[in-house]
Amino acid sequence: TITKEDYCCAICANGQKAADSDKILCAKKGILEPDFKCRKFKYDPLRRVPKMMPSLPEYTFEDFKL
Repeated sequence: TITKEDYCCAICANGQKAADSDKILCAKKGILEPDFKCRKFKYDPLRRVPKMMPSLPEYTFEDFKL
């Protein structure tokens, strides 16, 4: 699930990334910063960048020895 703190134009279905800069071209509000938030936000799950998974601990043979 996405929380209210995660809303931003970078993952909104109404916006597109500008070709020449890091700005977002919004169909509702115009040219915006990627972290801008507005009421017209519509979540697009394909634009979200997932968080990195934590690395698994390294086990040795000694850990499994009885």
